[in-house]
Amino acid sequence: MSFSYNVKREIAQKFGNARHCNIAELAAILNMCAYIGRFRQKFYIKLQTENAFLARKCFTLIEKTFKIKCNVTVRKSHLYCVYILTITQNAKKILSATGVLSSKGICNECYLPVVNSICCRRTYLRGAFLASGYINDPKKNYHLEFVQESKAQAEQLQNLLHTFCLDAKIVQRKENFIVYLKEGEQITDMLNIMQAYTSLLTMENVRIWKEVRNDVNRKVNCETANLSKTVAAAIKQVEDIQYIQKQKEWKNLPNTLLQTAQLRLQYPEASLKELGLLMTPSVGKSGVNHRLKKISMIAEQIRKDKGDFTWQKNR
Repeated sequence: MSFSYNVKREIAQKFGNARHCNIAELAAILNMCAYIGRFRQKFYIKLQTENAFLARKCFTLIEKTFKIKCNVTVRKSHLYCVYILTITQNAKKILSATGVLSSKGICNECYLPVVNSICCRRTYLRGAFLASGYINDPKKNYHLEFVQESKAQAEQLQNLLHTFCLDAKIVQRKENFIVYLKEGEQITDMLNIMQAYTSLLTMENVRIWKEVRNDVNRKVNCETANLSKTVAAAIKQVEDIQYIQKQKEWKNLPNTLLQTAQLRLQYPEASLKELGLLMTPSVGKSGVNHRLKKISMIAEQIRKDKGDFTWQKNR
C-alpha cells in the first residue's frame, strides 16, 4: 500500500475529544466532497467515494455526533468499490451545525466559528486531508497536497495551515486549486497535527536515513575531490623533478631540496605529511609543501631559460 493510503487509514481511526471537534472534522469532509441537494423543501446530503476510510469516518462522525444514521450503498466492480452515503432525515441539522448551511444558503467554504479553537482546526485539517489530501512517499521526495475546487476554498485552507506556521503554497492545476507543502520538516509537522503518529515516525526514519546518506555522499565527494587534487599535484611534482634530472641540474639542488625530490620519486603516492615523516630530521607538512614549490619554480625557470614549453602545452 502507498504511504498516503497508510496515513489515511491511520487518521480515519482518530476522533476528536469533544463534540465541536467532531463537527469541525465532519465540516471539512462535507465542504470537500459532499453534494448538498434540496427536494420539496427538504435538504439531503450525498457523499460518493472510493475511499472506504472516508466513507466509514463520515458515517461514524454523523452517528456519533448527531445520533443520525445514514443510508449506505456499495457499488462493486472488478477494480474498485464505490461507497454512497445519503442522509435525507435531519440533514438540515447537520448542515447548520457544520456551517455548510447559513442564512445565505449552501456554502462549501470553511465556516470560521467551526474552526475557532486550535483543537477544531486540527480536526478540520485531518478531515480535509482524508477527503482531498495526498502525500508522496518520503523515500522519493517530500510533497503533501490538498485538492480544492475553488480559489476561495484553497485560500481558506492555506490560512488555516498558516496558523500552525506551515508555509503552504497554492497552484492551479487544470480546474482545481492545489494547496501544498514541500519541506520535509513541515510535512512531519502536518502529520503531527493530524495525529498520524505512526506515519510521522516512519517519515522521520526516512528523513534520518536520507540525511545520513547525503552526509556520507558529501564527505565521499569531498574526499574524492581532495584526493584528485593531491594526485594531480603529485604527478606534476614528479614530472618537474624528472625534468630537472634530464637537464643535468640535479646536482645543483640544495641538500634539503635534493632529499625531498628523491623521496617524492621514491614515494609518488605519499602525502605531504608522510613525506615529512620520512625525512631526517622530520619536516612538517607546510615545510614539505614549501620545498616542493621551490623545486617546481626551479623546473619552470629552467624551461623558461631553455624555451621549453612542451609541458605547459601538453597539460
